[in-house]
Amino acid sequence: MTDTGLESGPRSTDSSVEKFVQENESYYSRQFAKIQGTTGFAFSWNTMAAVFGPLWGALRGAWGFFWTFLVLELFALVQIGRGLWGELGASQLARYEKLLANIAKREQQAKDLIAAGDQADAEAKLKIASNLKRVAAEAKAKADAAANEAVSILVTGLVMLLVVKIIEGFVANRSYEKQYLRWRADPTVQSGLSRLSAGFGALLLLAIWPLTLFRFTVSDPDSKLSALTGGFIGGKIPITEFPVNREYFAVLAKKGDAGFDWLAINFSHVFEGITKGIRTVLDGLEIVLIQTPWPVVMIVIVVMALRLAGIRVAIFTAASLLYLAFMGLWEISMITVALIGAGAFLCVIIGIPLGIWFGKSNRAYAFAEPVLDFMQTMPAFVYLIPIIAFFGTGKPPGVLATLIFAMPPVIRLTALGMRGVPEATKEAAVAFGCSKWQLLRNVELPLAMPSIMTGINQTILMSLSMVVIASLIGAEGLGALILEALQYAAKGQGLLGGLAILLCAMVIDRIAQGMYRRKVGTAS
Repeated sequence: MTDTGLESGPRSTDSSVEKFVQENESYYSRQFAKIQGTTGFAFSWNTMAAVFGPLWGALRGAWGFFWTFLVLELFALVQIGRGLWGELGASQLARYEKLLANIAKREQQAKDLIAAGDQADAEAKLKIASNLKRVAAEAKAKADAAANEAVSILVTGLVMLLVVKIIEGFVANRSYEKQYLRWRADPTVQSGLSRLSAGFGALLLLAIWPLTLFRFTVSDPDSKLSALTGGFIGGKIPITEFPVNREYFAVLAKKGDAGFDWLAINFSHVFEGITKGIRTVLDGLEIVLIQTPWPVVMIVIVVMALRLAGIRVAIFTAASLLYLAFMGLWEISMITVALIGAGAFLCVIIGIPLGIWFGKSNRAYAFAEPVLDFMQTMPAFVYLIPIIAFFGTGKPPGVLATLIFAMPPVIRLTALGMRGVPEATKEAAVAFGCSKWQLLRNVELPLAMPSIMTGINQTILMSLSMVVIASLIGAEGLGALILEALQYAAKGQGLLGGLAILLCAMVIDRIAQGMYRRKVGTAS
C-alpha cells in the first residue's frame, strides 16, 4: 500500500522532505509547502488515507492519526453492525414471550377455579391476565419498533463512516506534516514507510474491532463466540466481563450531627449537582474501562505504556494486567482505576491553577498554607463525616474524599516550582516584551514543570492510598476487597487485594514517569 499515483508534478528541491517521506516525494513536498504557506485551513486531500484510514497512519507511523480514526471508524462500524445483524428489540421480545407464558398460566388457573366453583378468585386471575396482556402488547410494540429502526441505524452508520473517511482525507496530510516537523527536531521519529508498523496496526485492528463489534452488536456475545471457538473465547475467556466469584458490599457510615443535617437539607440542590457531575465522569470512565471488552482495554493500555515509557514498562504493565484479569479482579480493579482517574483529574484541574496563584501571590499562599496543613494532617477518616452528611454514600463521595486528601501535594509543589523560577529570567522575558500570559506559558510553566510533574505523581499515589478508606463510604473497587478481608480476617484475600492495588499504583507511576523522562531526554 503506497501513495504513488495520487498526484504528479515537479520533483521537490527540499531534500529533507524526500528523506522523510521516502516514497511519492513530489506529492508530499507540494502538500507540505501548501500547508506551511497557507494561513488557516489549507485544502489538502490524501486519497490513500481516506481509503485505508488507520492502516495508512500505521504505515506512515502517524499513530495519533491511527488511534483517532480507529475509534471514529469503530463507532460507525458498530452502527452498521447493529443495523445489519444487531438483534434489536431482543430483550423486549424475550419479555413479551415470558408475559405470554404468564398469561396462559393465569388463564389456566382461572379455568381450574371456575371448574371448582370459586368464581371470585377466578375473576381476580382473569383480571391479572388482562393487565398482563396490556403490558405484553406494549412490550411487543417496543420490540417491533426497535426492529424497524434497523434500516435507519444502518443508514446512520454508513453516513458516519463516509464523513469519517472524508475527514481522514483532509486531515492526513496536515497530521503527516506535523510528524515531519517533529522528525526534523528528533530523527528517532518514524520516517518513510514501515511494513512492520503497518502489520502492527493491522494486528491491533484485528484485536480491537471484531471483539468490540461483537460486544455492542450481538446479544449474548460470549455464548456465540464460545460456540464458534469451541468454548475458548467467550467461555474460558469471556469478552463482556471477567468472572468474579464474590460480591462486595459497601459499609454504611453513621449519620452526621444536626448541623450537617441542616446544611445537607438546605443546600441539597448544590450537593446533588456536584454529585451528578462526578457521577457522569465516573460513568464515562467505567463504560470505557469495564463495558469495553477487557482484552481491548488491556491492549490499549499496554500499547500506551510501550509508546510512552518503553518496552520494559510495557512488559511489566502486561504482566500486571494479566494478574488482575486471571485472579478475577479485573472489574473491581477497573472501578478503582476509574475512581483514581476521576479524583486525580479533579485534583490536577483544581490544584495546578491554585498552585500557580499561590506561587505568584505571597498573601494568597500565607492564607492557604494553614488550610493545606490541615488537609494533610487531619486523619483521612475525619473527612468521611462531612462527605457522608452532604453527599451520602457511593462512588462520587469517594471521589470527593480523594479530592480533599490528595490535592495538597500538587498545590504545594506547583507553588514551589513557580517560586523557584529565577527572577532574572522573568525580568529578561519581560524586557523582551512578554505579556503576563506569555511569561506564564513560555517561561514560568516550562521551568516549573519538573516540580509540577512531581506533584502530579504524588497526587496519583495518594489517590491510590485513599481507595481502602473510600470503600468505607461505598466507593467499591479493590478497597471493598481489603475492607472485607479486614472484617473477616481473610489474610490471603487481603494480601492478594493489596498486591492488586500495588500493581495499579506501579503501572500508573511507571507510565507517567517514563513519559516524562522521555520528554526530558528528547528535549536535552
